[in-house]
Amino acid sequence: MSAHEQYSDIPRGQVVGSYDTYLEAQRAVDFLSDKEFPVQHVSIVGSDLRMVENVLGRLTRGRAAAAGAATGAWFGLFVGVLLSVFADDGTNVFWLIVSAIIYGAVFGAVFGFVGHAMSGGRRDFTSRSKIVASSYEVRCTWAEADRAREVLAGLTQG
Repeated sequence: MSAHEQYSDIPRGQVVGSYDTYLEAQRAVDFLSDKEFPVQHVSIVGSDLRMVENVLGRLTRGRAAAAGAATGAWFGLFVGVLLSVFADDGTNVFWLIVSAIIYGAVFGAVFGFVGHAMSGGRRDFTSRSKIVASSYEVRCTWAEADRAREVLAGLTQG
């Protein structure tokens, strides 16, 4: 069985625990592992998936330029360090890296500002997205399900 075939289906078996959050389901599997349960027989299955986008704030041209400058500075640092590896002995490596960071920041700021200005006001906000489930089940193979339930009973008591 290939790795693709192994993970392409929804896990079969019995539900040995239901949880409201992924962290609770993860805690249950970690508890099973701590109790030396063979966790290769266990899966966490999220149900009723939703994409949640949290709006962080308004995106202005100034913020777009600042974000572009930060990204450009990181890229400039990368280029500067890469160039310093191949620099001649007479080259001042410090100033090579600093100038690459400055050039990267300037070009990044310009591209961020112009890119936002050309968007015409579409998507004038910043956000962070993630996929979440309404509930999470810990499932276990049929052969090990009863033992998994017994072990997880100790989690609720502790």
